[in-house]
Amino acid sequence: MSRSDYGAIAAFALLTLVWGYNWVVMKIALDYSSALDFAVLRSLGGALCLLLLSLAFRQTLIPTAPWRVLLLGLFQTTGFTGLVTLGLASEGAGKTAILAFTMPFWVLIFAALALGEKVRDWQWLAVALALTGLILLIGPWDASLRTPGSLLAVAAGACWGASVIVAKKIPMQSRWELIPITGWQMLLGAIPLMLLMPVFDRPPIEWSGTFIAALLFNILPANALAWLFWLYIVSRLPAGLTGLNALVIPVIGMSAAWLQLGERPSQLEGMGMALIVLALAVLSIRGWWHWRRARARA
Repeated sequence: MSRSDYGAIAAFALLTLVWGYNWVVMKIALDYSSALDFAVLRSLGGALCLLLLSLAFRQTLIPTAPWRVLLLGLFQTTGFTGLVTLGLASEGAGKTAILAFTMPFWVLIFAALALGEKVRDWQWLAVALALTGLILLIGPWDASLRTPGSLLAVAAGACWGASVIVAKKIPMQSRWELIPITGWQMLLGAIPLMLLMPVFDRPPIEWSGTFIAALLFNILPANALAWLFWLYIVSRLPAGLTGLNALVIPVIGMSAAWLQLGERPSQLEGMGMALIVLALAVLSIRGWWHWRRARARA
């Protein structure tokens, strides 16, 4: 293994920690700001950083396939960022993280419908486990579990899954084009959120040191720097390994929320979280196995 491979693994570990712990950071930020205000500020700040990075790396600022980038922004920023932040305002960080990371299963469904990709072998087991876990987490029979926040988090995961399908349709000559595309989708996706702001009664932002630190964490490490790390990682590590972030990130978010915020899931919620994590593990192991098999044949 080369030094660059070790560097990619270190970047992968750091990125997973940043994105995992950010669920707690976002939850803390919402003590000082409304969900809409925070979603808009982090999206605009992230967009500005990424577009400036594009200039620094001499990437064109003209978005590729602008209408598709707009659609990506509506799903990824308006849908996912907006809904998940609204969900966090009334639901625990750990539970929200787990529900939002049902994204891989929504991708399977949408890919089957829009791209004609078939759900195969162990993917069916993962879908069944995730669906059972989702039912236990939301608890259709229990109003105390069936909260608006949990439903918003599931909808956010579905929007994230849809954005993956849209992203597959955006032509890119290199992975570096992901920086301006991500910046533009954040900027365009923030516009509908800004238009919604006058509709809701929002308390003024409390510009405390804690809120500013949480906002900067979301703009810089969790957005701009994270995407640079991601580009480096996907260029060096196999897809089977990079797919493990979908498994580890919500586990870190759930664990950090438990330790720092004192969020203790009920027995049913714990079982539901465990089943969704197991389903993500099945998908990750399947992806790793297929990568090793393809590498052996090459």
